[in-house]
Amino acid sequence: MASLKDIRTRIDSVKRTQKTTSAMKMVSAAKLRRSEDNIKSAIPYAEKLKDIISPLSSSFNDGEQDANFVNLFKDREGNKTGIILITTDRGLCGGFNSNLCKLLYRKLTEEGFNDPELAIIGRKGNEFFKRTNYNIISNHCGIELENYLSIVREIVNISISKFENNELDKVFLAYNHFISVISQKPVIEQLLPIKPHNSESEDEREIIFEPSAEAILETLLKKYIENKVYVSWLDTIAGEHAARMTSMDAATKNAGEMIDKLQLHYNRSRQAAITSELIEIISGAETL
Repeated sequence: MASLKDIRTRIDSVKRTQKTTSAMKMVSAAKLRRSEDNIKSAIPYAEKLKDIISPLSSSFNDGEQDANFVNLFKDREGNKTGIILITTDRGLCGGFNSNLCKLLYRKLTEEGFNDPELAIIGRKGNEFFKRTNYNIISNHCGIELENYLSIVREIVNISISKFENNELDKVFLAYNHFISVISQKPVIEQLLPIKPHNSESEDEREIIFEPSAEAILETLLKKYIENKVYVSWLDTIAGEHAARMTSMDAATKNAGEMIDKLQLHYNRSRQAAITSELIEIISGAETL
């Protein structure tokens, strides 16, 4: 049975842990607000870029044109696959990273991809897949916000180059989509070849492009892919802070419950010790 000193030590330890988790929750809440602002700033550009690309891409997805970028729309029969995986550097955010990595691992295993190549952003994804037999061609950790775009351009340039040189037949993007503070959804979507977007309300009017549609797509397609990866990265960061805030809130509450139980146990043990001492004193006095 634990002594009163051991119980007091345990209570103090849990209280220190509770203070830490409470502080981490507040820090994550502040960072979440900034991350949400970053996403809100990036979304209008992403949506406008998609609105420009969508009506143009449907004209080139059959692959009959001679433009260089048409290869980015062509479906291929091969199974050589590249994966861009976006995770976080730090943990303490529940199953945020592990759920995505496990989902991707099941997809790679069940669908039988031919020796997939992984370009990983974040330490947690690298720690998960380095224990597997999959080929990790690059891993980027500890990146500052101002360097995000340069890392995205590097990864996208390599992926597009390998796709155009027939070294890859498909490229997938895996990340966590931030829905709300209590909900983040693991997403795996095809990045290359580009799938044309089908608009429900298609405009049948003839549109004249200046410069030509080919010149516009030649310029914007790469930016479109880069923007998609960049926004997914921002999405993952917001989801990380939301998941950590939720986890730390739950940990703080659990620590409070544990303190209450330990305090009750301490009071009962102390009362039992006092009662035992009183009985010994009374018994000693009666013997006299």
